[in-house]
Amino acid sequence: MSQPAVKPANPNFSSGPCSKRPGYQVTDLDLSSLGRSHRSSLGKKQLGLCCTETARILGLPADYRVAVVPASDTGAVEMALWSLLGARGVDMLAWESFGSGWVTDVVKQLKLPNVTEYKAAYGKLPDLTKVNFDNDVVFTWNGTTSGVRVPNGDWIPANRGGLTICDATSAVFAMEMPWEKLDVITYSWQKVLGGEGAHGMLILSPRAVERLESYSPPWPLPKIFRMTAKKDGVAKLSEGLFKGETINTPSMLCVADYLDALAWVDKIGGVPATMARSQANLQVIEDFVAATPWIRFLAEDPATRSNTSVCLTLDLPEDKVKQLVKLLETEKVAYDIGAYKDAPAGIRIWCGATVEKADVEALMPWLAWGYEQVKSN
Repeated sequence: MSQPAVKPANPNFSSGPCSKRPGYQVTDLDLSSLGRSHRSSLGKKQLGLCCTETARILGLPADYRVAVVPASDTGAVEMALWSLLGARGVDMLAWESFGSGWVTDVVKQLKLPNVTEYKAAYGKLPDLTKVNFDNDVVFTWNGTTSGVRVPNGDWIPANRGGLTICDATSAVFAMEMPWEKLDVITYSWQKVLGGEGAHGMLILSPRAVERLESYSPPWPLPKIFRMTAKKDGVAKLSEGLFKGETINTPSMLCVADYLDALAWVDKIGGVPATMARSQANLQVIEDFVAATPWIRFLAEDPATRSNTSVCLTLDLPEDKVKQLVKLLETEKVAYDIGAYKDAPAGIRIWCGATVEKADVEALMPWLAWGYEQVKSN
């Protein structure tokens, strides 16, 4: 097989940090807040826009609150787990490494007594019909390291007793999210929007706020987890946090970068456009897999197939898969597409909205060429 003539114009297919938006230039950012305090009127305005523009563009319910929080998606999830859990039993869902990490935190760190775990191997989902929504429920919407997502929100009842806490970092802006069925939503800037790392987004429903104000966990909370303050002996939500008054000092350069990404989403047609871009990228790979006998999706059910972190297995031993990944990087065709370290051997191609369909199309012949090269040596 001859080497393909056309390479992807942008070979960045990493699943995080992900490719910057098309046409991105650092010089296009509004850098007026650099060197200024995040507590200045300008700093607060920029951070406040991160909250209000997120809510507007995502179409969140009017009574949902949005905050910029420390430590990326991980920090946002940990804030929710440590601040909200313990009032009820907890159902934990895990089918890949990050979901499994939340199980570890709840069982081994918080040591909650009434925890039910629903786990599935890579490529599968747990049985969602078994979840008890009288308990709090913790799950990832999209398993970034397995390429397996929940198919929709139909399995979540509207009249649930507990809270739903959803790690949606590789789903927000790329997948349809039933906001009214989600009480806590977390994500990070560096996924679907191709933003910078270190900052997380935390979205709370009124039910989550009511829990924060009515329940105090029995363990001490680090400062960066605290979302309430006592007033006349009563816990009240720290409203400033949801208006851009961050707990710790954020990078104003990263803030400018995030606002640029949000403006790009707005310009191209909002969330319907970003979802369509991601789905079109997935379709390219689906067509390739359908025509190629030696490659398949790790997700066994097409209804649970991720359209962002697309995970694939190949008819190659692990060492050959690594050779293929290295070969494509050497050829400057695809960077950082090896499967996650805890996942089955394979490749993972990011297909989020910032990736151009033409680049995914250009990559497919190189995958075929690379497979033939490593298989035969």
